[in-house]
Amino acid sequence: MTDQINTDPLHGVSLEMILTRLVEYYGWEKMGKSVDIRCFNNNPDIKSSLKFLRRTPWARNKVEELYLIYIIETLK
Repeated sequence: MTDQINTDPLHGVSLEMILTRLVEYYGWEKMGKSVDIRCFNNNPDIKSSLKFLRRTPWARNKVEELYLIYIIETLK
């Protein structure tokens, strides 16, 4: 059998891990400017943000895109 290498940078990374790393790197204010959603701009916290992102595919996609940018920036 051939071993397949998964090249998806989001493979094995939970939404909570993504959100935590982004908050540590960018902070809530910058994230709220990049992804303009209430849970980032008004009394932000991980728990409420996770709940919203899990129910809102367009917002989750934007956060995942921001995470991919974060990966590129940290690899430089």
